[in-house]
Amino acid sequence: MTPEAALAELRALADPERAAGAADYHKAKREYLGVRVPEIDRLAKAWRADLDVAGRVALADALWRTDIHEARIAAAKLLTQARIRDDDAVWHVLVSWLPDFDAWAIADHAMMAAQRRLTADPSRIDEVETWTRSPSLWTRRAALVVTLPWTKQNHPKPADLAIRDRVLGWAAGYADDPEWFIQKAVAWWLRDLSKHDAPRVRAWLAEHGAKLKPFARKEAAKYLR
Repeated sequence: MTPEAALAELRALADPERAAGAADYHKAKREYLGVRVPEIDRLAKAWRADLDVAGRVALADALWRTDIHEARIAAAKLLTQARIRDDDAVWHVLVSWLPDFDAWAIADHAMMAAQRRLTADPSRIDEVETWTRSPSLWTRRAALVVTLPWTKQNHPKPADLAIRDRVLGWAAGYADDPEWFIQKAVAWWLRDLSKHDAPRVRAWLAEHGAKLKPFARKEAAKYLR
């Protein structure tokens, strides 16, 4: 599958009316095709089945470089896979996309792929921590999105608890960040964690909650009783 052929398949599904709506919604200035996410997912699965890891990485990066909204989502979906024997190239290309993040949908699809690679090799958390010091709000936000799997464990191992507490430390540093998307990401992380580890969320909110904006504080405590 060549990048040109993959892009042609995406363009064949284009919906101009949906594209106009997506452009208005996402705001980022790029081309939109109006292809639905389930259709993108179907194409990406078919391409992935015919490519080895190196081929997937190459196709994903080529699609990403087109700067077309749906092509970037397809790029992320190509690399969203639980088990990859040698995944260093996948991780590196996903990280290389961070400076391009400028809208939540594309960033989140890319970080969903990165979640699989981080859970496969948690030592990468040291690299993720460097993202928290980025001047880009999207890179700082990505550090919380990529670590969301650590909010969902009911019986975490000690190493997982250490990561959970580490990320809560990052969230504390973000608590008074004025950016709406950062506040929303902190609230999202805490809200999801509260379903599995309410005591940690209560303790965090008691110490840092006053620094959050009211909407984020309310969202973070949504499932606490």
